[in-house]
Amino acid sequence: MYKKINMIGFIFILPFFLFFLTFNLYPIIQTLYLSFTSFDGYQDPQFIGIENYINLLKDPFFWKAFGNTWAIWLPNFLLQISLAFLCAVLLTNIRYKVKYAGLFRAVFYFPNLVTAASMAVLFTVFLDWQTGALNQFLFGDDKSKYIYWLGKPRNAQLVISSIQTWMWFGHNMILIMAAIIGIPQSYFEAAEIDGASQPRVFFKITLPLIFPILTFVVVTSLIGGLQLFDIPFVMSTGPALQGKGEPQQAIITMQAFMYNSGFVYNRMGYAAAVSFVMFAIISIISVFYLKVSQRLLGDEK
Repeated sequence: MYKKINMIGFIFILPFFLFFLTFNLYPIIQTLYLSFTSFDGYQDPQFIGIENYINLLKDPFFWKAFGNTWAIWLPNFLLQISLAFLCAVLLTNIRYKVKYAGLFRAVFYFPNLVTAASMAVLFTVFLDWQTGALNQFLFGDDKSKYIYWLGKPRNAQLVISSIQTWMWFGHNMILIMAAIIGIPQSYFEAAEIDGASQPRVFFKITLPLIFPILTFVVVTSLIGGLQLFDIPFVMSTGPALQGKGEPQQAIITMQAFMYNSGFVYNRMGYAAAVSFVMFAIISIISVFYLKVSQRLLGDEK
């Protein structure tokens, strides 16, 4: 029998769709259109087809930014996930009975509450090779021994990776802890009765059951890492070189490259093409990760 559709529910969800269409979908479509133009931000866009994409794939500076992004993100991601897992297991395992677990959770999560730009300013001052607190603490007044922490390309990349790890491992730890706590204790009790070792319990019970949260953590870390912008931009050496990725363009990321293309060199169409290439890279890697992890998880089962 035909029933009259209750429109009240649609009225409640209408604001979301209006917001999405206005502030999300329309800008995405407009950016896609601009990626096929030579728009400079001032004159009317001129359609040039896929020329921006061809030039981008031939641009050695883009590939340098691509390599820099991975060099900064990958060490940070591996260390971040390892610390998050270790702390989550220690703070949730009833065998260890860690005291003040709530305090540890708060302390580990606290850096995530501070803006990334503030962190970048803090560490830029802290690691300054002439007046930084770290050099003064290590070497006192003997300036001949001071280390130029941000003066070498690889050092600068590792510093940014370390800052990212410190800021975000607490956030991921909270997510993993929530997933572990959500596992019924009866599973672990049954495994203990059967005499299962801790590694076997982890790989056969804990890891498969927290896989959805782990997938969320990995994919969001990938998205955030490949969109890294604020910390390298702020920490670029010298006010005259702000955002240029010094030293030796070692800390310019794909996001910073896109920003410079659009707002420094007025190549808005080229910057739009960079954004969609980044979107394609993130999508391909995310799908690949999901396929591989699901296959491995299926083999474990």
